[in-house]
Amino acid sequence: MKILHLDTNHPLLIDQLDALGFTNDEDYTSSKPEIERIIHNYDGIVLRSRFKIDQSFLDAAKHLKFIGRVGAGLENIDCDYAEQKGIKLIAAPEGNRNAVGEHSLAMLLSLFNKLNKADKEVRTGKWLREENRGIELDGKTVGLIGYGNMGKAFAKKLRGFDVTVLCYDLKPNVGDENAKQVTLQELKEQADVLSLHTPETPLTLNMVDSKCINAFKKPFWLINTARGKSVNTDALVSALKSGKILGAGLDVLEYEKGSFETLFSSQLPEAFQYLISSEQVLLTPHVAGWTIESKEKLAQTIVDKIKAEFC
Repeated sequence: MKILHLDTNHPLLIDQLDALGFTNDEDYTSSKPEIERIIHNYDGIVLRSRFKIDQSFLDAAKHLKFIGRVGAGLENIDCDYAEQKGIKLIAAPEGNRNAVGEHSLAMLLSLFNKLNKADKEVRTGKWLREENRGIELDGKTVGLIGYGNMGKAFAKKLRGFDVTVLCYDLKPNVGDENAKQVTLQELKEQADVLSLHTPETPLTLNMVDSKCINAFKKPFWLINTARGKSVNTDALVSALKSGKILGAGLDVLEYEKGSFETLFSSQLPEAFQYLISSEQVLLTPHVAGWTIESKEKLAQTIVDKIKAEFC
């Protein structure tokens, strides 16, 4: 079987697939139309998020047996059409779930303790102790929307704290010893913290909008290490200004390109200007699952799943 690799990944991925007898070609620069002209020669492709795998691409891929995405989500692939064609879809949420759980916790503790703000002030000679008095996580209720690989990983990290962890998920009976599954209404009534762990789907686009935010009984903190388009940025900014949202840790943004590799191609929106100037907001460039360890684990997960399916 011939596999075309469209993004660079950990070298173990190609090394191990070579050892298993697969033929591996690499093309990290050609345009999508150029790839479409040769894709009929391949049985599999492996990518991160370089471009969308849509119907026209899949029609050109006449012999494709699988698509391996070195990441958690599959939103850059027309999954329904691929499955109609009998193409196996392989993702690797197991590979970076621990990294996402740790990053979510890090963002939350940094916001609670004003670490980003205090660090900047000390570097400019300001020694403001009372202004940087933090709050403790113990005693809080953390609400998770989405309780798959990522949500479960974050809940596991919270076990060392005296917190109540609630989860809401479309699937029934996903709660466990680390999180109690509740209705969305119950979560909104009780949560001091909301953390998102959902894929990008039609149901999650603009999921956190003004209506959703105002339905929370208490002012709350928001953590988003999932997908940027799940949070309406204008609504978030309004809530930060009003105090309904006390602070936000955002690893992902509504304005990201689909490849996740770049942010803007034009002038920064006004709402983003507010985010980057706010001391209530902590921003990172979509790196929650982007650790040294997860790079290796993601690649290994893809290899293991290809091996199990095709060897």
